Amino acid sequence: MKKSILIFTAFIMLFSLTTNAQNNNTTKNNYVVLTKKIPQLQPILITAEELKKEDGHHFGDFQVIVCGQTVTGLTEKKEMQKYLDRAKKAGVFIKACGFSLKKFGVNLEEIPSTMEIVDNGILYDFQLQKKGYFSIEL
Repeated sequence: MKKSILIFTAFIMLFSLTTNAQNNNTTKNNYVVLTKKIPQLQPILITAEELKKEDGHHFGDFQVIVCGQTVTGLTEKKEMQKYLDRAKKAGVFIKACGFSLKKFGVNLEEIPSTMEIVDNGILYDFQLQKKGYFSIEL
């Protein structure tokens, strides 16, 4: 009887450890980059592509927030389209800071339609950090 209880307990412990290991393997790595310079999108996208390769199925969400005076350059559709195409292919979401757009008088209709506008880029960055995103500001 004691032997049966011991085997049953060992089986339960083994099952518990296996379940925990499987849960840890489903963790996704999420990233957010806050940038104040549109030309930084090039190295940011290269980084995202490399992390996607490195992380494999652990690669999660990758968001870039463009803030500051550089948001005026978001209206240059030809220039932005090359970044947006590459971002889409890499699974990266480029977003514009609404606070910066208002401050620098950018017409929202001139922003590429595939770009989401967040009310406050800095606040949005902090909110993602609170959710566990890896974050960097350039």
